[in-house]
Amino acid sequence: MLIAAQIRAARALLGWNGAALAEAAGVSLQTIRRMESEVGPGRSSAANVGAVQRALEAAGVTFLDADETTATGPGVRLKQSRD
Repeated sequence: MLIAAQIRAARALLGWNGAALAEAAGVSLQTIRRMESEVGPGRSSAANVGAVQRALEAAGVTFLDADETTATGPGVRLKQSRD
């Protein structure tokens, strides 16, 4: 499950503003703002969360789950470019 901080971090890694993510995901800017707020993506529809995740992944973001063995939280990173 994505958390608000992952969405904000992924967008920052890409240099996208909220409107760019909303357009790429096909959702409203208000939806992006709500997902990135304390409310988080848990209050959004599964379809909207999936659309945001797919848009960010298509742009090169990888989402990392929390790792209990190393006590690290969830995160994001960019895929290595193939240039």
